[in-house]
Amino acid sequence: MGTSAVSRNYAATLFELAGRDGSEERYGDLIGEVARLYESDAGFHRFLDAPSIAPAEKKDVVRRALEPSAPDLFIRFLMVVLDRRRQSALPGIAADYRLMLDRQAGRVRPTVTLPSEPDEALKATIIAALERRFEQKMIPEFRVDERILGGMVVRAGDLLLDASVRRRLKDLKRELL
Repeated sequence: MGTSAVSRNYAATLFELAGRDGSEERYGDLIGEVARLYESDAGFHRFLDAPSIAPAEKKDVVRRALEPSAPDLFIRFLMVVLDRRRQSALPGIAADYRLMLDRQAGRVRPTVTLPSEPDEALKATIIAALERRFEQKMIPEFRVDERILGGMVVRAGDLLLDASVRRRLKDLKRELL
């Protein structure tokens, strides 16, 4: 999912607030949960987006739900998001926040595409090779795409490493023509 300048700005603000007491990971978990709930729970989504429900009522419900477990500063941040009717930006805010958190922690979340489901040993081997290559902590998401035929494709941000048989066959075809 692409993010917007709005979600990046909100994420940066939340990251700064979390950094005041070293709670960046905690705030990341919280904004991630709120965003997942907004995306996956149709009732919650409709409630936050309903123009017929007063903003004060929405804020009260969210505040009461979060007060037992979330820091006051995080709750106040969400109140501002609701005041400005930016609840639709919650998934983007969470994604941008995670990127900032990963950058700070020196982590990369590449997508590794293979032609078949890898076993745990292969996953560990791939992770170790990527960490040696990039000298950063890797938290890959493994995907299966039979169309690559063999090998693998790694995508990390703007970087694409295509070591697939499919690409090699295309290169060979181009050379022969």
